[in-house]
Amino acid sequence: MNNAPLSPHPRSRLSGAPARVLTAAQLRARCVPAPELGARTRPGGPWQQLLPGVYLLHPGPPTGEERLRAALLYTGRRSAETDAAGFGEAMITGAAALALYGFPSAVPLSALDRIDVLVPRTRRLRSTGFVRIVRATHEFPEARQVTELPVAPVARALADAVAESADPLAVRRLLAEAVRDGHCEPAAVVRELSRARLLSRPHVVDAVDTLLAEGRAAAEERLYAMVREHGLPDPLWNVDLRLPGGPHLGGVDAYWPDQAVVVELDTRMPRQDDDAVWARYTRKREHLERLGITVVHLTPRKLRDAPDQQAVVVRTALMAAGDRAPAAHVVVLPR
Repeated sequence: MNNAPLSPHPRSRLSGAPARVLTAAQLRARCVPAPELGARTRPGGPWQQLLPGVYLLHPGPPTGEERLRAALLYTGRRSAETDAAGFGEAMITGAAALALYGFPSAVPLSALDRIDVLVPRTRRLRSTGFVRIVRATHEFPEARQVTELPVAPVARALADAVAESADPLAVRRLLAEAVRDGHCEPAAVVRELSRARLLSRPHVVDAVDTLLAEGRAAAEERLYAMVREHGLPDPLWNVDLRLPGGPHLGGVDAYWPDQAVVVELDTRMPRQDDDAVWARYTRKREHLERLGITVVHLTPRKLRDAPDQQAVVVRTALMAAGDRAPAAHVVVLPR
């Protein structure tokens, strides 16, 4: 069949990467009548139907980006509120989202058999073709724009990808990359895995342990860098505190004995034993403060996003030592 246009509409109006994938409604708005659409999408024609109501305006296989746009147009085309792109509230999630974020171990878009699309739970949509519908069971997240496409936040995309993977090594790699490459903090990942009820799977629990170790190591490196780069006095790193002849007070990440200031990295995770862990943290802090020791809690996220501010917090605590009553003497032991 001749690939020349079937109508005198300028080809430029249907060119460009975004316009190579359009819905039937978008084509009608561009003055392509139904008979012409049917003629162009016949076998051997210049166009093809990728999904119900979604068309690819060239022959041959679609690119990875075109498949993504088609998936979003399919899920967004009947939304009551649609944006200018026609995607509505739909967003890419799962393995395809991780590929867009640039995860080294993510499956390339061109090799994905299926694209997961996250939609509100009230949407009446069915999975079809290469699109799998994922419904939000909790609050609907705010999409991030990646290559001009709406994509689920990393932690949510990870949970959706992990839910579909039974490969322990692949799951471990994805979770570790999320933290090591700075995509998100461990707490956010574990929270989404918990919401998705994935922490009962042994291979996911093992991967989470690796994730926590990666997150802890990254936070410690940021703490070392903050002290060094902001000219703070060198503390005693990773020590245990104990009362002379008395009970163990607990381990701390950094301790300035002359100023009686402690820094602890708050790396608590939203796990099943949340309440017990948080209660131990609280009791420990209250005990140290009763002894006159100032406890500064720093979170991995604040160390990553605002190290200058956290350095000011620590420096202020050190400078205020002279205005406080002397702290009780404690024994410092290596941890």
